[in-house]
Amino acid sequence: CPLPRAETSLSRLVRRLLSARRSLDLCIFSFSCPQLARAVHLLHRRGVRVRLVTDAQYMGLHGSQIGRLRHAGIQVRHDQHSGYMHHKFAIVDRRMLITGSLNWTTQAIQSNRENVLVVDDAACVKPFLDEFERIWEEYNPANYSF
Repeated sequence: CPLPRAETSLSRLVRRLLSARRSLDLCIFSFSCPQLARAVHLLHRRGVRVRLVTDAQYMGLHGSQIGRLRHAGIQVRHDQHSGYMHHKFAIVDRRMLITGSLNWTTQAIQSNRENVLVVDDAACVKPFLDEFERIWEEYNPANYSF
């Protein structure tokens, strides 16, 4: 699997993601980094429940990994309104939070000044879990009105 092997910020992020054993909940505005997509896909193949919430306008851009992940069977939901779904966080096994300014794009990883915070304190993780579940239900296609 062509995942990063050297000790880099990206490899540390991938290692945190790959530590998931039961679930990975992603709330990501822009997702075009192939290495991160491979890690998410690998988790899905291992039987980890992966759910992804993203922004409708950005999921269809050239280079987006969302279609590939959805095609692989990963559950994806997106917003249905004009504002951006601008969150950038991941929750590993409902106990570890990964958040910060980082969009999951190659540009952000290679060129931008970004921050990522990893927290495993339940009091910090819970509000993000609650927000993910709220958005997951809000973006349920069964609730869309056309």
